Amino acid sequence: MSVSMKDLDPAFHGAGQKDGLVVWRIENFKPVPVPTSSHGKFYMGDSYIILKTTALKNGSFRHDIHYWLGKDTSQDEAGTAAILTVELDAALGGRAVQYRELQGNETERFLSYFRPCIMPQPGGIASGFNHVEVNDQEHVTRLYVCRGKHVVHVKEVPFTRSSLNHEDIFILDTKSKIFQFNGSSSCIQERAKALEVVQYIKDTFHEGKCEVAGVEDGKLMADVETGEFWALFGGFAPLPRKAPSEDNGEDKKIVIKLICINQGKLEQINFESLARELLEPNKCYLLDCGGEMYVWMGRNTSLQERKGASKAAEKLLIDDSRTKSHVIKLIEGFESVMFKSKFIEWPPTPDLKLSSEDGRGKVAALLKSQGLDVKGLMKVAPVKEELQPYIDCTGHLQVWRVNGNVKTFLSAADQSKFYTGDCYIFQYTYAGDDKEECLIGTWFGNRSVEVERVSALSLASKMVQASKFQAVQARLYEGKEPIQFFVIFQSLQVFKGGLSSGYKNFIAENNILDDTYSEGGIALFRIQGSGSENMQAIQVDTLASSLNSSYCYILHDGNTVFTWTGNVTTSLDHDLVERQLDVIKPDLPSRSQKEGRETDQFWKLLGGKSKYPNQKIERENESDPHLFSCIISKGNLRVKEIHHFTQDDLMTEDVFVIDCHSDIFVWVGQEVDAKVKSQAMDIGEKFIVHDFLMEKLSRETPIFIVSEGSEPQFFTRFFNWDSAKSHMHGSSYQRKLAILKGGLPPSLEKPKRRTPAFTGRGFGQDKSQRSRSMSTSPDRPRVRGRSPAFNMLTSAFENTSNIRNLSTPPPAVKKLFPKSGGPEHSRVSPKKSAISALTSSFEAPLKSTIPKSVKASPEPEKAIQEQGVVGGASENKLEDDEGRTIYPYERLTTTAEDPSPDIDLTKRESYLSSVEFKDKFNMTRAVFYKLPKWKQNKLKSDVQLF
Repeated sequence: MSVSMKDLDPAFHGAGQKDGLVVWRIENFKPVPVPTSSHGKFYMGDSYIILKTTALKNGSFRHDIHYWLGKDTSQDEAGTAAILTVELDAALGGRAVQYRELQGNETERFLSYFRPCIMPQPGGIASGFNHVEVNDQEHVTRLYVCRGKHVVHVKEVPFTRSSLNHEDIFILDTKSKIFQFNGSSSCIQERAKALEVVQYIKDTFHEGKCEVAGVEDGKLMADVETGEFWALFGGFAPLPRKAPSEDNGEDKKIVIKLICINQGKLEQINFESLARELLEPNKCYLLDCGGEMYVWMGRNTSLQERKGASKAAEKLLIDDSRTKSHVIKLIEGFESVMFKSKFIEWPPTPDLKLSSEDGRGKVAALLKSQGLDVKGLMKVAPVKEELQPYIDCTGHLQVWRVNGNVKTFLSAADQSKFYTGDCYIFQYTYAGDDKEECLIGTWFGNRSVEVERVSALSLASKMVQASKFQAVQARLYEGKEPIQFFVIFQSLQVFKGGLSSGYKNFIAENNILDDTYSEGGIALFRIQGSGSENMQAIQVDTLASSLNSSYCYILHDGNTVFTWTGNVTTSLDHDLVERQLDVIKPDLPSRSQKEGRETDQFWKLLGGKSKYPNQKIERENESDPHLFSCIISKGNLRVKEIHHFTQDDLMTEDVFVIDCHSDIFVWVGQEVDAKVKSQAMDIGEKFIVHDFLMEKLSRETPIFIVSEGSEPQFFTRFFNWDSAKSHMHGSSYQRKLAILKGGLPPSLEKPKRRTPAFTGRGFGQDKSQRSRSMSTSPDRPRVRGRSPAFNMLTSAFENTSNIRNLSTPPPAVKKLFPKSGGPEHSRVSPKKSAISALTSSFEAPLKSTIPKSVKASPEPEKAIQEQGVVGGASENKLEDDEGRTIYPYERLTTTAEDPSPDIDLTKRESYLSSVEFKDKFNMTRAVFYKLPKWKQNKLKSDVQLF
């Protein structure tokens, strides 16, 4: 596609270079930027262009362009907005998705930018032919209808009784009071969302100084607020029932049409089945799906051809009087999931990321040669987050092996030794923010049998039910374990074969050779992990091809032990080998083998030399999270994505799924029916099978079941979390109404989690029985030579082993996770259990060394962490600003007219005062710097500090 500067409006220069929202209004048929303070304020006589730029974890930007058309805008302005979106997309490298938004029929994605709602006002810019003057004088009583469970569509209707019905929610805005009328057939979730609109109206049009009343359809006049409401309509009278609609959108069969735009002419294409091969890269097409019309633009089409396709779609909608249809424009290679789902099969795009960056680079080079600032079109650096488990590693672990339909409790010495032919159940209790948390999980070996997998899930589910759904449930497969699993076990060994009855029966019935690990046989182990609190020894095939230059290995034949060190390994890897030797072969000396200098005896045990890889084994990377509401209907799973989600989207009556590719989280509200609660794991499995984001989800993706009120931090990290909200009771509507009326939100008594509530067989043992270590006993003979540094380190571990009894414990007891999002995470976890008490005893000496103030520096995160925030004890307290270099917010922003000199432009926020910092970010520095870096940057971008 050829791009020329004359095709690009100057207002679009530099757009899309950072995360955030940009809005332009069409004035005199030109795009004019709308100030950030006016975002969400739309006039019915105008047309707007909205660009949403989202910085993704993989380092790229996602662009969504919307053009919004007020109901009174002129056709000329609407056409201008449609054409300009094509130009804006060209300026962004031709990869954005474009949406046509008509007033009153906006997409949920668009409305999610302007929560809780948009309420277009009369009026418009003078260039529009339908300009309407705005009357801002006296308050006018208005009636609005609200629809939507997740985002709210608000529409003003005539202030008459005939506007009311039993199906919808209505808001009556009077001068002194706002009434919400809930139709008897409306759902609780819609009522709760409508209350957010009531709050918006109160704050926006009444300066927060009016009363709020809830009116239930069917209540008699005896209720004071109900009587007051009906009096405004001239008195109570029953509302008529709507006749059942014959047009059921779900059951109506939609005829999909594919139209090719060839030299300005529309040619319908006949097809038996809609296949990707019908779309040619040098043409544009219209895919008419009734409610949506997609404009697909081939990668080799010109800018003028794309503009022509956009005009053709607009004309087709106008000619057919299809005011409620959405137009979505896409470029080849960047199709949306919804578009792809219309086809019988959508083949994977080879090297999509590469072609994407290549395309961006070509466009950027062209525009740069024409004098355009294209910094934002170049690839940004991927977000490199250190993998965090968000779970305390000092808790209490119990493990069972599944044998047929029963589970067998494992001793402390065996609970970290898994076999690939077996299934296991583990239960882990640990100190949370304000209570003990519990995780109950199943682990399936790759060669375990299906009958024992089913049995393990059933037994684990019963344990979760016995905890009254206060425990989190996890379903994990060998090779797909999340970081939480490894941190819980700390030192894990996975052996070949199996010990369960199911596995033994299977190999006997199928005449399979039993290769179950034997200490006297030949075995090869790959050693992996990130430290003493997370290390594994995985038995692999005893072949040279199993080696990898990025790992260390242990090889033994019963009497001889070799360690093999790959050329790409680190000193940490070498230490992990020594630690795992103490578990696998503690009483035999080892012979070190370095890659390239192996002995003949080493290769003989492996059956001879052969080629092997040198790259680390890639694990599934976590992607940007997506939230879906889920409904099970007649055994089928129906989902709906919630865009730009917040904690308030988790409604207590519903089930939601967070898909971050590497893990699936199923959240179940307190008010969900018990039968549906028991189907939570099935919902997660169905979600993976359907793969709604078309991201090739593995069938073995970890699934976590999380109940409202018992959310762990590895779940709440996806939100700016307020733990008080998850402990409230009542329906979504009752909760929000109580807050809106100024009363204290009702909350559940936080459950006192006694250990017996979560234990099964084996409870009652002293926690010292859970010995994670057989390598740190003072009585164990040390037969291998170690470096002096390593001996000093292990000696320090051994001195504490008698009180912790953890496997190869880290140098100091610590929590391996930062606090999650919101300022509400400032509570100190009460140390109720013995392990929690031990943790606090280690933390105590640290607190006395905390400085009172820290000067602003190029490393504010480190400075904040050195202040009094150990264990979160003072996360909510404003720190002392003494000694800190402070500048006013107005001089720190990226748009400051009088910027402050000599500041680190990458850390503008560090120069804010404590008060101003909390005002802008709604949290203290301590909480802010515990957020992932990408989230910090997003928040800073929202307040123009990045």
